[in-house]
Amino acid sequence: MADLIAEIAQWRQSLHRVPELLYDLPITSNFVLERLKGFGVDTISTGIGGSGIVATIRGSTGGGKSIALRADMDALPILEATGLDYASHHHGRMHACGHDGHTAMLLGAARQLAVKRDFAGTAVLLFQPAEEGGAGAKAMIDDGVLDRFYIDEVYGLHNMPGLAAGSFGLHDGAIMASSDIFALRLKGKGGHAAAPHLAQDIVLAGASLVQSLQQVVARNVDPIVAAVLSVTCFQAGSAENILPSEALLKGTVRAFDEQTRAKIQLRLSEVAQATAKAHNIEIDVDYIRQYPATVNTPDNVALVSSVAEDLVGKQNVDRRTPAQLASEDFAYFLQKRPGAFFFLGNGNSAPLHSPDYDFNDQIIAIGVEFWCRLIRAAT
Repeated sequence: MADLIAEIAQWRQSLHRVPELLYDLPITSNFVLERLKGFGVDTISTGIGGSGIVATIRGSTGGGKSIALRADMDALPILEATGLDYASHHHGRMHACGHDGHTAMLLGAARQLAVKRDFAGTAVLLFQPAEEGGAGAKAMIDDGVLDRFYIDEVYGLHNMPGLAAGSFGLHDGAIMASSDIFALRLKGKGGHAAAPHLAQDIVLAGASLVQSLQQVVARNVDPIVAAVLSVTCFQAGSAENILPSEALLKGTVRAFDEQTRAKIQLRLSEVAQATAKAHNIEIDVDYIRQYPATVNTPDNVALVSSVAEDLVGKQNVDRRTPAQLASEDFAYFLQKRPGAFFFLGNGNSAPLHSPDYDFNDQIIAIGVEFWCRLIRAAT
């Protein structure tokens, strides 16, 4: 087993050298495909959801469920700063979220499951593109992956810096937030800064709107319910003595349930329109819903917890780990099938999406063994 883990770590580092973005994953997909062919899995399907790969492995005891395990394959447009000898060879691209580790661990599990087949039912291994903003999970679902492979339940894990290496973090219900974006375009009459009474002050209106939007969550959402509205971009003007005629505000909204999400969307639009009216300007509101909240099924969380406790000990499994206001497109799978999304501790590493981040190869053995045990327990 030690030799296998060392080999999987080499796979992970090889993938780390060649990060690819969204659906454009020719090197990564080929790497996964060639290894799956060598493992003797039962079926391999490519091009699912664009560049996704699905492998199936049938257990030797017959019957049972069809259980899906997901690994994301894409990287981020970040310039790596780790200085590692296996650092990215693709300038401006980096595996800064650990998808190289997720993919390598699922490949390791595929190899073990194909050899032993000591389970009932079928293991369905989903190698997914475009988690980082491309909704690759939805693309695979739209391509029929859940029905085509008769998937009963679906599971996904994500490494988590700051969580003790090899420990597990779980949460019943929503574990990751929904993710929406908005753009507010303010339009009015520009003019000379020395004569503001002859113009409409778009900058002042924008500043007022930024402050007013901060009250949307604070005064419209139950204080016990977590949600975030952040204005992250304010573009206006080009000179010190000119009042501009246009401004652009952008930002993001995060919530854990659809009711809160809808309330924030409505109030954002109402506040924007009311602020524009108060300043006698025009405004265009563009609100785009992206990933929904990632909502776990309690029974499946209980199964994950039981398997993890048997593997690493009850003291290393936290079923009340805090939910994250970041988002995850695994949410789309959980809208369609029961399952669970959970965290595997990466130890004291740099945070996700940091140019200094690296996946901790010391947790590979736990990840591989966990996936194999989960298949045995779930099927």
